[in-house]
Amino acid sequence: MKRTLLAPVSRGTFLKYSGATIVVAGLTMAGCKSNDTVNPVTVDLGTGDTGILNYAFLLEQLEAAFYVKVMTSPYSGMSAAETTILSEIRDHELLHRDFFKAAITSGAITSSLTFNFSSINFSDRTSVLTAAKTFEDLGVSAYNGAGKLISNPDYLLLAGKIVSVEARHASAIRDLLSPFSASFSGDDVVTADQGLDGAKTPTEVLTAAGVYVQAKVVFDKLPTT
Repeated sequence: MKRTLLAPVSRGTFLKYSGATIVVAGLTMAGCKSNDTVNPVTVDLGTGDTGILNYAFLLEQLEAAFYVKVMTSPYSGMSAAETTILSEIRDHELLHRDFFKAAITSGAITSSLTFNFSSINFSDRTSVLTAAKTFEDLGVSAYNGAGKLISNPDYLLLAGKIVSVEARHASAIRDLLSPFSASFSGDDVVTADQGLDGAKTPTEVLTAAGVYVQAKVVFDKLPTT
């Protein structure tokens, strides 16, 4: 199959749309099919840096859709501080999503993916924050596992910046769930012997994300080393 192309994007444009932007990558998976989706769309991420950015675009659509839903119908008892934190995270994810929509031209995936959040009780604080923790922790580990697949040094530099932003999100969510504890950097995400965040393979990331994606995602043409 013909290799897809990525239109050149200047560093200024990249920063304008993303602030700090996410770059991740993957291999091959079929996303979860919901009960009301008989024939889910097929999303082919493509190859090279285009595929990597498409993967990032998919994950950003997922996170943006989640936080938009959270803030459209806030859970009961959402405090002013929680409203501020979750609104800011939502805005970051919307910026990231819109950056990819603008930056990827030839070979871009659809910008209208749909998601199945039926496993999340959006009226319940614990359910919402636990899901947010899952998305943020998954994102950080995905970026860490994908850096070696990026060929454009500018994208690699900015991927490093977005890892720190997503880690801030993850820490904030963890602190909301367990205030006055060390959960913001718990042993489940930071290795006790090295003090480093973990990294997940694309297969691990998309297996987890596929629970929510109402599409068949094909990413077997992305680089693996």
